[in-house]
Amino acid sequence: MKTKIIHFIALLLLLLVTGVFWGTWFTMTRSIDQFSAAEFIHIGRVIIANVAVPMSILMPACIIFLGLSLWFYPEKPSAGFHLSIAALVLMIITLLVTLIILVPIDNDLKQWTASALPEHWEDIRSRWHAYHAVRTFTALASFACFALAAINVKNPTTKK
Repeated sequence: MKTKIIHFIALLLLLLVTGVFWGTWFTMTRSIDQFSAAEFIHIGRVIIANVAVPMSILMPACIIFLGLSLWFYPEKPSAGFHLSIAALVLMIITLLVTLIILVPIDNDLKQWTASALPEHWEDIRSRWHAYHAVRTFTALASFACFALAAINVKNPTTKK
């Protein structure tokens, strides 16, 4: 029962994290180059303000529960276990892309004004766009791996 609860919490947290990234990418990031500088700055600031604190809690909690799910995985040498490892690695990559690449860009963006843009701001926006896509798809792949792993978990008391 403990394993199922841990898997459920990990899956729910992974769903929430992936949903935030997917929703942002699907609704805004794909068309970010169509926004003026002022729109980009405004939208960026609003999204940063909305997600910074919740995601600083959700992402680490997600990684912790993915790790716990591996610890308590009933069939360690199995496809499901290896899919869970892949899910954890992909979510760690997602976190690293966020912290190393996107957060510094976001911090810079918070200082921009439409009247005083940095030189080559379009290149920065393009980099922001590309790494949002990378982060979205590593999160989606993590979710897919973990969902497949969760589907394949066998109860150790069940006869094969």
